[in-house]
Amino acid sequence: MTPAEQIEADTRAWLEKAVIGLNLCPFAKSVHVNNRLRYVVSGATSPEELLKELAKELLLLRRSDPDEIETTLVIHPQVLQDFLDFNDFIGAADALVEDLELDGELQIASFHPQYQFDGTAADDISNYSNRSPYPTLHILRESSIERAVETMADTDAIYEANMATLEKLGLDGWKALGLKP
Repeated sequence: MTPAEQIEADTRAWLEKAVIGLNLCPFAKSVHVNNRLRYVVSGATSPEELLKELAKELLLLRRSDPDEIETTLVIHPQVLQDFLDFNDFIGAADALVEDLELDGELQIASFHPQYQFDGTAADDISNYSNRSPYPTLHILRESSIERAVETMADTDAIYEANMATLEKLGLDGWKALGLKP
């Protein structure tokens, strides 16, 4: 298995065991089982290279049929390893969406091995809702989000359910999932 294939396999395992397995995102399962999720393992080694690759992926997703590619994970293991640098980069990624005139059409969600919500301790289990094996940018279609929201009476309940699930699971339970990191 090549390093890129291993990175994709680790990310798929995280998606299947944590995101889908713990139901952290109730909308992920159908996209995954219907093979409408594009995985891109970036070779970028600088934020500038990653921004260029992100632009390419944003435009590709825009042009793609949602029945073929609903959403994209841009996994970038060689750049933005530090969470604060990654968090700062999200501003540039959001600005790119606006520069490409894709705001209102596409948006970016962020996942990182050291993800930490403001005001939480680094080992707080709530941070694990956004922890992935590698720094990852998730490109989502706004229309998909709107459809998903229409199917749920209370989308705030997702966050609350995630926190309850993670609290019940605890750090030992997370580790027992056998996920990287």
